[in-house]
Amino acid sequence: MIARFWRGATRAADRDTYLEYLHRTGVADILKLEGNRGIRLLHRLAGDQAEFLFVSFWDSLDAIHAFAGPDIQSAVYYPEDRKYLLELTPEVVHYEMETFDALHRHRAG
Repeated sequence: MIARFWRGATRAADRDTYLEYLHRTGVADILKLEGNRGIRLLHRLAGDQAEFLFVSFWDSLDAIHAFAGPDIQSAVYYPEDRKYLLELTPEVVHYEMETFDALHRHRAG
């Protein structure tokens, strides 16, 4: 399995609005795709900013291409992202993933 990480930040006052926007756009689109295994959306307030870490889980690089297009290293942005985000992070990071269950037994991907 592959984990895809994107980071972004908004003004603290925009946190809830941007979260709702993420649910309607990226979250909704990704969850419909074959090969997606789910999403974890982490967020926190840090002073006058709200920070976001969007982690999506995929079966393969080919599955990521269905969402990101030919250059899977580039972040995917929606039209209103520029309205909320303090800057547009140009790239995402991918990691191969291993998982462990509650009993600490190893399971590959």
